Amino acid sequence: MATSQNPSGEDSLIARYFKPLATDPGALGLVDDAAILQSLGGDIVVTTDAVVEGVHYLADDPPNTIARKALRVNLSDLAAKGATPAGFVLTLALRSKADGWLRPFADALGEDARTFACPLLGGDTVSTPGPQMISITAFGRVPQGRMVGRTGARPGDRILVTGTIGDAALGLDVLTGGAAARALASDPAASDALISRYRVPQPRNLLAQAVRDHATAAMDVSDGLAGDLTKLCAASGVSATIDVASVPLSAAAAGLIAGNVVCVETLLAGGDDYEVLCTVPSAQSDALIAAGRAVGLAVTAIGTIVAGHEPPRFLDGQGKELVLKRLSYSHF
Repeated sequence: MATSQNPSGEDSLIARYFKPLATDPGALGLVDDAAILQSLGGDIVVTTDAVVEGVHYLADDPPNTIARKALRVNLSDLAAKGATPAGFVLTLALRSKADGWLRPFADALGEDARTFACPLLGGDTVSTPGPQMISITAFGRVPQGRMVGRTGARPGDRILVTGTIGDAALGLDVLTGGAAARALASDPAASDALISRYRVPQPRNLLAQAVRDHATAAMDVSDGLAGDLTKLCAASGVSATIDVASVPLSAAAAGLIAGNVVCVETLLAGGDDYEVLCTVPSAQSDALIAAGRAVGLAVTAIGTIVAGHEPPRFLDGQGKELVLKRLSYSHF
């Protein structure tokens, strides 16, 4: 994402929409084809995620929400690693360079870059005849050796999750005219809240230091709580028991479950939650919950890590195991 003295169409696009976002000195004003990121004596955490039209967002989603989602899914990864955002690079595959789409996209991206102190450092733009794609690689900082991975969970750890689970999957169902849309036809406020959870994730970066201080393992919930917990347990060589009744739900999600509009599997296996899932020694779990409360974020204990290599068990309110046909969203 570099500009030249004889600007091409790509150079003009970058100069108009994205050069104003590149305020960090390391971005070099986007006049080079590389950037400089200072390590400040710690470790640099690197994460990358792409959002593709028709897969991660709908073709008629507003461009400002697409921009926010593209950046925030990466910020969510940094939060789960206990990292502080440092900057990002952006790759855009666009069908057109229409101002009506690019201006609100760039404005929203710039607002989020400032809000989360994660400046644009560079990137690339290309043309595509197919679905649009936005790929972001984000960088974060942690003290040396302090990144929270997936491999540290130990038997006896409590399993904690931030926020509420399943809202984004329900928001997509509303947008695509599913059962939730019909059930909430007379409650536009609830519908809008669920849609917002799908379109605009809320990365939990305010909790990053507490995750770093207390968690033995962590990841963000992107493909579904059940599937992502299974991945974490496999990486740590452990198993887990989950009390499904303890999984935090929004009022709208709880109402749809109570009305038999959707089943609990829809919420446990739905993607796009972007909450932090972590394991914490029992003696430290209250401290992490309190840290969440201090920044206005609910953190809920939903189960326990146990020894073994079998998949996690999901138990209902009577202690009966639920057999889930699907654990997570699949990209393929």
